[in-house]
Amino acid sequence: MARRKTGPTDVVKAIVYDRDGGACVRCGARHDLTFHHRVNRGMGGAREAWINQAHNLLTVCTTCNGWFEDHPRESYAAGWKVRRPQAPDEVAVRYPDGCFYRLTPDGVRSTTVAAAR
Repeated sequence: MARRKTGPTDVVKAIVYDRDGGACVRCGARHDLTFHHRVNRGMGGAREAWINQAHNLLTVCTTCNGWFEDHPRESYAAGWKVRRPQAPDEVAVRYPDGCFYRLTPDGVRSTTVAAAR
């Protein structure tokens, strides 16, 4: 029996990669990239259609992907992770330029607030 594909489509991956400039949204690296779900998919994949849409996905390097799990407080504060029941389009994400952006399901990124340094 073939396994059910539970991840984002290639089209959504391309939209996210382009939106994020082909770089990790935390450190700016351009190598060893993967896609990170801001709201976890849960065991066995996602039942909600939005879980694999662009606003719930980030382009990240494999190092930062692991860092998110090891540093949950910082990851939630920066919007790299989102707790249920919040929706990912309600939580802004900090990018390497220090700005916070709102993400939409169609792949648009709009500036919200500059980060305090």
